[in-house]
Amino acid sequence: MGPYSILIFLSMAVIVSYLFDIAARATKIPSVLMLLLTGIALKQAAEYTGLALPLPAVTLQLLGIVGLIMIVLEESLHLKILPGKGSVIRRAFAAAAVMLVGQAVAIAGLLQWYLGPGVPFQTCLLNAVPLAVVSSAVAIPSVATLGGEKQEFIVYESTFSDILGIMFFNFVAQDNFAQGVSALTFARDLLAVLVVSVLATAILAFLLDRIRHHVKFILILAFLVLIYSLAKKLHLSSLLVVLVFGVIVRNAELFLRGPLRRWFDPGRLQEELHQLQSITGEGAFLIRTFFFLLFGFSISLAGILNGPLLLQGVGIVAVLTLLRYLYLRYVARTSLVPEVFIAPKGLITVLLFYSIPPRHLIGEVSENILFVVILLTGVLMLIGLQLPGKKEEPRALAEY
Repeated sequence: MGPYSILIFLSMAVIVSYLFDIAARATKIPSVLMLLLTGIALKQAAEYTGLALPLPAVTLQLLGIVGLIMIVLEESLHLKILPGKGSVIRRAFAAAAVMLVGQAVAIAGLLQWYLGPGVPFQTCLLNAVPLAVVSSAVAIPSVATLGGEKQEFIVYESTFSDILGIMFFNFVAQDNFAQGVSALTFARDLLAVLVVSVLATAILAFLLDRIRHHVKFILILAFLVLIYSLAKKLHLSSLLVVLVFGVIVRNAELFLRGPLRRWFDPGRLQEELHQLQSITGEGAFLIRTFFFLLFGFSISLAGILNGPLLLQGVGIVAVLTLLRYLYLRYVARTSLVPEVFIAPKGLITVLLFYSIPPRHLIGEVSENILFVVILLTGVLMLIGLQLPGKKEEPRALAEY
């Protein structure tokens, strides 16, 4: 395939993704679901025509990592902290934490029952955590027209689920997992990432405030990716760095007080905010487009059209949905429509799966199972968004 053919394909992919976004607002069919199905269709067309397009796994990993950073940054730059939002934030955090741990343990138990006692529980739990994380990359764009507190709850819950999911995954992946020292190691890493987050935010906010060169925002994003990657190499939950930076820049007047105003100008940071939001929003859209197209392209249709595999996927999604219903109905005592249906899996699920150490990989949990779970949770989200519920006026995230 020549360079112009590649450019034509890339351009058409962006245009189609944009049209999918417009269609999603009108039909409430998640654009991510359309991209995945388009990727599968392209794979079938390539196989039918005999066109070989090898796709290295590292391509998906790189797109996924950068996409996750951009998506979390995009949403954190829209999270305005206002009086009266404490309740929804606390409820969202509790929901993300309790359901993450509960669903992961339940799926791990299901896997160990299916595989037999010969497979360690740690291995089963490590494979279950990616399936329990709610993907903000899928959930947040899909509820853009939902409006009100329902939208706020899902935005906060999915963002917290991403961050807590990575932290929980790192905790389970420790060699000394389930030993007393593992809790101390986890607490140490959490303290370390908080310190790194504060220092990184101070440096990045200072650069954003002081740089007058016409190339500014790309440099800021490059520093953010660098800090994220270095923290990740140290096995820290570096997504917290991205979240803290975005929230502080969005709420500069709240955090930058007293002596800090000698070093930072909240007014000037707010002037830069709109352009940074625009760049991260368009960057997240671009990377999300290619990630989900390529992920769909990487899946073998023959592999997922397998009876036992489909039953496993349906069983996993049934357990996840049941536990979510029980928590929202009897613990949180909140509305169920569409919240109980909106717990999609996606980019973060794939990234965590690729991060499982080779010694903990089990054949039964493969990319095909991931795709089935991602597809089924996407269909459930589609159903939930179509169901009638209490209507609230849609609001832009910038008004939170």
